[in-house]
Amino acid sequence: MACGDTEPGVDEPAREGLALDLDGVRYNVFITRQLNPRVTPDEAYVNEEAPPGEALYGVFIEVCNPSDEELTPSDEFVILDNQDNRFEPQELPEDNQFAYRTKALAPKECIPEAGSVAQLGPTEGSMLLFQLPLQTTENRPLELEVEGEGDEKLTFELDI
Repeated sequence: MACGDTEPGVDEPAREGLALDLDGVRYNVFITRQLNPRVTPDEAYVNEEAPPGEALYGVFIEVCNPSDEELTPSDEFVILDNQDNRFEPQELPEDNQFAYRTKALAPKECIPEAGSVAQLGPTEGSMLLFQLPLQTTENRPLELEVEGEGDEKLTFELDI
């Protein structure tokens, strides 16, 4: 990099929609949005409402292996607010077809899998589900941190 250049996702948070590499795997946050299981299509993503004073947010991502060797993507994600509060994704039922589930990826393979409900759906991504206190949305920017090997990480600024 030239003097003064910054690397998105590493030196400063990247915006949603940028595909960035970490440990050889490419991560792309397509969209982040609040979910309400009482409306279509959100009822397909989640079936329980957030408790009073909290909200559910889906972070929809695509994770791909662009290499010629098998790689395993991260399963370590956290949302950080500007007060250094950390929020981990919620566990989703095994039958949730939109849930992000890490697995070893063959060369050129992605999560979500090509032709899957998640890949063909309106968000075109697998979902990380976060339950956030309503006041957290005032502590913007909110950032999704993807933890890699060692001290490596990627950070995306979420469009909330």
